[in-house]
Amino acid sequence: MSWSVLRLDEVAEVVAGNPAPQESGDFVEDGYLFIRMQDVGREHRTADLRTSTDRVGDESVSKYRLRLFPVGSVLIPKSGASVNLNHRAMLGCEAYVVSHLAVIVPNKEKLLPEYLYYWSLSYDPRSQAQTTSLPSLPLSLIKAALMPMPPLSEQRRIVDILSRAEGIVRLRRDAEKKAAELIPALFLDMFGDPATNPKGWTTAPFGAIGTLDRGKSRHRPRDAAELYGGAYPFIQTGDVANSGGRITGYTTTYSELGLAQSRLWPRGTLCITIAANIAKTGVLDFDSCFPDSVVGFLPGELVRTEYVQSWLGFLQPTLEANAPQAAQKNINLEILRNLPVPVPPLDLQNVFDQRCAEIFSIQTQQTTATAKAQATFDALLAQVFG
Repeated sequence: MSWSVLRLDEVAEVVAGNPAPQESGDFVEDGYLFIRMQDVGREHRTADLRTSTDRVGDESVSKYRLRLFPVGSVLIPKSGASVNLNHRAMLGCEAYVVSHLAVIVPNKEKLLPEYLYYWSLSYDPRSQAQTTSLPSLPLSLIKAALMPMPPLSEQRRIVDILSRAEGIVRLRRDAEKKAAELIPALFLDMFGDPATNPKGWTTAPFGAIGTLDRGKSRHRPRDAAELYGGAYPFIQTGDVANSGGRITGYTTTYSELGLAQSRLWPRGTLCITIAANIAKTGVLDFDSCFPDSVVGFLPGELVRTEYVQSWLGFLQPTLEANAPQAAQKNINLEILRNLPVPVPPLDLQNVFDQRCAEIFSIQTQQTTATAKAQATFDALLAQVFG
């Protein structure tokens, strides 16, 4: 049976939130939620938003004539960089909302809030956003969006199916997070906190336990087409930072000319970022070149790569927090070379290395399962909302 297709403003009220109070005294510790863009962005997508950084009291509500939005209101970014990130949220409790967010309040006689939320996940107006210095979505554009409108009974059935599928995705992601905590926990159990070295391991400078050098890309013009499109992988800072610890793919390659002005590092190299993203790491799954914003490490006889990578993982927040910043954060190679590394017995590192391999196998399975669950959910959304 075909369903009617209606404009969003025929079945819901579409408005903007309120301008944010500007004085520090306008906010209180124990007041009503005041939802800002970052509160939505922190969740990316949630059907139960109940937290905010800022809260307002009765005095501010009266002073600024703020509107309280009901449970089940759906929030869509309408101005700023968040428009391009497609964040979505549904209020799990009453809240005040900033004006950068469009608030959609469903007419519950025609539209279930949960059905509206799932529709919003399929609604992607980014190509229609007006772009000046920052993208913006006029409320008129959101109001005119078209929505398939089955009867409420059918909406309930659809919501039930989609919520089950989304629940599976959520469980898979939770399992991934728990798996990601296994290696740091194992490291602490076997070697202790590297910041305090409670087991009293002998230490050595990072630069003395293996080869530690910058990548190389002498030819600076980035539009030099003759350097690219060959057989030699070329990875950059973002590839390392987003690798999850294992660099398994690449999108850019060097030609013979590109290779001649760079250096090909072997599979198994530990890549360490030293610009923008500080001390993020990934192990190469293939031979590759990389620029001087990435440092490569090849272990000597005293250490194993997995051990060094995990050790750096504990130091990463401190290194990033203390990195000097001009146009972007960066750290000097000498800082890395002089870091004291606790060096436990090699046989203990070998045991750690083997257990890490087993954990990585579990993580790979978890990642695959999450991707399949997400694909199923996305397919269901597309089937319902086109």
